[in-house]
Amino acid sequence: MKRPLYIFSSGELHREGNTLVLVKPDDKRFIPVTAVSDIYVFGELALNKRVLEFLSSNEVTVHFFNYYGYYIGSYYPRFHYNSGYMIVKQVEHYLDQAKRLAIARKFVEGALMNMWHVLHYYELRGVPVQDVANTIKEMQASISSVSTIDSLMGVEGNARSKYYESFNLILRSKDFRFSERTRRPPESRLDCLISFLNSLLYVAVLREIYMTHLDPRIGFLHEANFRRFSLNLDVADVFKPIIVDRLIFYLVNKGMLDRSHFMKELGGVLLNEKGKELVVREFERRMATTIKTRPTGRKVSYRRLIRIELYKIEKHLMGEKEYKPLVAAW
Repeated sequence: MKRPLYIFSSGELHREGNTLVLVKPDDKRFIPVTAVSDIYVFGELALNKRVLEFLSSNEVTVHFFNYYGYYIGSYYPRFHYNSGYMIVKQVEHYLDQAKRLAIARKFVEGALMNMWHVLHYYELRGVPVQDVANTIKEMQASISSVSTIDSLMGVEGNARSKYYESFNLILRSKDFRFSERTRRPPESRLDCLISFLNSLLYVAVLREIYMTHLDPRIGFLHEANFRRFSLNLDVADVFKPIIVDRLIFYLVNKGMLDRSHFMKELGGVLLNEKGKELVVREFERRMATTIKTRPTGRKVSYRRLIRIELYKIEKHLMGEKEYKPLVAAW
């Protein structure tokens, strides 16, 4: 079974025969290329054209992150899934204001409904988050009356800000407190954790988009521009509450993360190598976890749920079936 390869420290990546060789100052690791699905690079990595050709022939993607853990780009050796028809359909829905607004509403609706379900889960367990949950419900009711993308983004942003306030009620460690979102670099351990896991989710969604006929550059809620992909941001908003946020609550409340996993640097707070390795391991474990879905009762992984969500978007764009976002009920 293929698995992602994460590289946190500096080194060099070589090819020897049909094997990848990761060389570090104090280590040399041989990795069968047939066992690698993607490579995630967080450290300084040297590699040459011969390695990239080898990765291309084996359909291995390389994702690059900067010093802060933010995604900066991918090397993706794939063209055979491209679909001119699907690109035309995406552009058609992006340029038609009514069509774009209709699908963008669904992304925000899914995000807010999943925020509410997360809060409801903890409310049933005695955490006093009912007021925040009620506010999210009220905001959700206003989505249908919003008439512009900017206003819709405003509803989503306001809901998420209110939702983050509940983290101080859910998290049981005083080392992880929410005051406001800060980025590049994050100024608190919680902000650092949110940003790092969001980046992992954005790339996980991007990876699944590459396995469909969709073009990641053309989103609907987030603007398509010259600087970044946007469709993966749209889809990630639906999954953040049930993948990223639930994982944060698990890691902190189980005492798996503490001060020793972070470092203060460049005026902010960053995960150290030990912290990144722990978070990545648990993120991959969460993505591989299977859930029984309704109404079929079939068990699928979180990663597969993302792919299914993308297939639903394809059907919407082709006019086969209206897109309805995933809403977690577990």
